[in-house]
Amino acid sequence: MTIDNLPAIRARRPAWNKGRIVGQKRPLLPKHVWAIRVRLELAHNLRDLALFNLAIGSKLRGCDLVKLKVADIYAAGQVKAWASIIQSKTRKSVRFEITEGTRTSIAA
Repeated sequence: MTIDNLPAIRARRPAWNKGRIVGQKRPLLPKHVWAIRVRLELAHNLRDLALFNLAIGSKLRGCDLVKLKVADIYAAGQVKAWASIIQSKTRKSVRFEITEGTRTSIAA
């Protein structure tokens, strides 16, 4: 079979990521973190503010953050100063501090 008889292979549409930067994203700068916090406070979006503060302070993966239960961070009528969870990816126990600002946003 000669090359002339082979069907032409061509893309029917361009790739979805053509010209885009793929891979790991750059970390947020401190000024971006504070800008997000201020906007969430001004919008009185307490739930998102508490989740954002907890995510930044604990440095947990997203899948571990959404699996947190109230009992993991709240006991005896107040927010714990330290919390411990088992990571889903590594199956290792991770202990992290819940800062004062995060505790106030969670309590609210």
